[in-house]
Amino acid sequence: MSSTTEGRPHDVEIEVDEGRRDFIHLLAGGTAAAAVVGVAIPVITQLAPDAAVRALATKEVDIGAVEAGQAIKVVWQGKPVFIRHLTERELNEDEETPISALKDSESRNDAMPGEATVENRLQQNNFVIVLGVCTHLGCVPLGTDSGDNRGDYGGWFCPCHGSHYDSLGRIRKGPAPQNLAVPPLEFLSDTNIRLG
Repeated sequence: MSSTTEGRPHDVEIEVDEGRRDFIHLLAGGTAAAAVVGVAIPVITQLAPDAAVRALATKEVDIGAVEAGQAIKVVWQGKPVFIRHLTERELNEDEETPISALKDSESRNDAMPGEATVENRLQQNNFVIVLGVCTHLGCVPLGTDSGDNRGDYGGWFCPCHGSHYDSLGRIRKGPAPQNLAVPPLEFLSDTNIRLG
């Protein structure tokens, strides 16, 4: 009589069904992949900005009522934006200012990079559109809402530390290291712009 281990004789070979084992491995792998996707989708969806944030990404502004010499301030993405319609006198003064007289010679305009010339800072129809955030410590300069407090160069003045900007938003005097940045914008018509 042959000896048995666990009820089977020693000389009996056990046949393994390879197809069944492959199926079990594929099923386990597919289940794990489905579980990863099931967890990843809600996490990725939660990280996406909500509708309120997407609504603030762009802003349309009507600038048709802004006459030459006037300025308005609007808020875009929680930041002030200065929109100013320059007069011919202001344009002439800005054109006469050599780049060598500026503290920052860069335009700070992604749409028109290069030197801070009138052409690279000025928008359509003699409008200047800049972020109203001082580049020194993030204060909001004065001068947009009235003719007073425009600083020594007829632009904007940051009273916190004495930074003076000209009418194109270029830093001329004070501790601010850079010109006021030009936000991304598009003219939809002669009187409407889209910020963002």
